[in-house]
Order: sequence, then C-alpha cells, then structure tokens
Amino acid sequence: MTQSTDSYYLPEPSHWPLVGSVGLFLLLGGFANYLHGSSMVTMLIGFAIVLVMLFGWFGTVIAESENGQYNKQVDISFRWGMSWFIFSEVMFFAAFFGALYYVRMISIPWLDGAGNNVHTATLWPDFEAAWPLINMPNAEGFDVPNQPMGAWGLPAINTLILLTSGATVTWAHHALKDDNRKQLIMGLFATVALGFLFVGLQAVEYYEAYHHMNLTLESGVYGSTFFMLTGFHGLHVCIGAIMLTVMMFRSMSGHFTPTKHFAFEAAAWYWHFVDVVWLGLFIFVYIL
Repeated sequence: MTQSTDSYYLPEPSHWPLVGSVGLFLLLGGFANYLHGSSMVTMLIGFAIVLVMLFGWFGTVIAESENGQYNKQVDISFRWGMSWFIFSEVMFFAAFFGALYYVRMISIPWLDGAGNNVHTATLWPDFEAAWPLINMPNAEGFDVPNQPMGAWGLPAINTLILLTSGATVTWAHHALKDDNRKQLIMGLFATVALGFLFVGLQAVEYYEAYHHMNLTLESGVYGSTFFMLTGFHGLHVCIGAIMLTVMMFRSMSGHFTPTKHFAFEAAAWYWHFVDVVWLGLFIFVYIL
C-alpha cells in the first residue's frame, strides 16, 4: 500500500530492536569474557544473532520500500539520518587524527625540551625528536620496529585502487540515473572487487609489518597510531564493500529506479567518505 505524501509514516511494531539488543549484549559481553580467558562461544552466539537481526531488519526495510510504503517525508528522514551518521564517522576519525597530531606536534617537541620540560636530557639523553619514533631509548617491553612503513609500495597501490573505486561507483550512479542497469551492475561489481582487493592488500601489508619490519601494536606510539588509524579505516572499507555488495544484488534483482534509489546513494556517500579518509591517512600517516 502506497503511503500518503503528507502523512507521517509509522512502521509496524517490530521485534528486531529487541533481537539486536540481545545479540549485541552477548557479543560484547562474550568478547569481554574472552579477553579474560573464557571461551568464544557466547561471543559467537551474539555475533550470529546480530547477523540474523541485520538480515531480518534490513530485509523488512527493503520490502517496505519496494512496496511503496515510503513517502517523500521518509526519504528526507533517511537522508538526514545518513548525513548525521557520516558526520559521526567524521568525528570518529577526527579524534584519531587529533591523537596523531598531538603526539607529533606537541608531545615529541615537549619530550625534546620544548616548553617547561627540562628533564628529558637527564632521563633519556639519547632521545631523538623525530617521527616516526623508531629509535626509542629504554624501550624494554616494546617491539621496536627496524624501519617505518614506506608510502610508495602497497600503500600507493591501495591509494590508486581506492580512488579508482570512487570513479567506478560514480559510473554506476550515473548508469542508474540513465536507467542503464547493465552498466549499473558492472560499475558496482568493479567497485566491490576493488574494495575487497584493497582489504586483501592491507592484510598483506600488515603481515609484512609484523613479520619483517617488527612493526606491531606493541611498537610504542608509532605502532599504536599506525594500526589504530589504518585498522579502523580498513574496517570501514569492509563495511562499505558489504553495503555496496547488497546494492549490487538488489540491482540484479531489479530494485531501484532512476528517481528512487536513496539506498544506493547512501552507500555511495559512505564509499566517498572512505575515499577521503584514506587520502588523509596516506598523506599524514605514510608520507609526512
């Protein structure tokens, strides 16, 4: 039944929020117990419940959309919701970039004697105020890396891959607006393939860092900031690639029209956000 254009949409009562709450409780509680030596059973059960919730809840929303139950007001609501979600993700990464800025521009100069610090020369006479911090004095307990992560190997290749994926998702969007479903599917397939290729190459990079460069999460502030920023970005690439995979299968099923396709637009917005964050990472983590 099509929703009136001027009425306020009220969804039917749903059990999915309760299912999701139970799943998240078991997932996070089980993970906390696993960190303290318990088995992974509770965590895996919670993860399975969350997956069921995602499939069920999003399936319900898709069915409501395809049945014409959403009006212009709902579309505006979805757009605002996605905008605020991406804004929250911007703040999420801003905090991590802020931590990197604080370490490099404030902490390291202070340790080198800037400001009111007069004790470094006594406590750590061999301290070098240079980033990345791979020559750490008195570094017992740390995996001191033997070299920093270079920018012009896999990171540069991954940059090209992610920028290309931004172009292919734009190609898919224009194909959708032109009602060219074949090119829409091709563009989405290329974007998803490039996204998962990016994640695969990042896994190779992490293997090289751990096994050949001694760069790990235990490698002082350089290791922690490197893996914190690149790891969370890799997680967001995975999420974005999964979102676009769903859009690809929906497109193959005949969903979306040139004038009604916000679900696709939301995923494309998210993917472009991931692209922009990576450019910042490539410049401030790898190059500078």
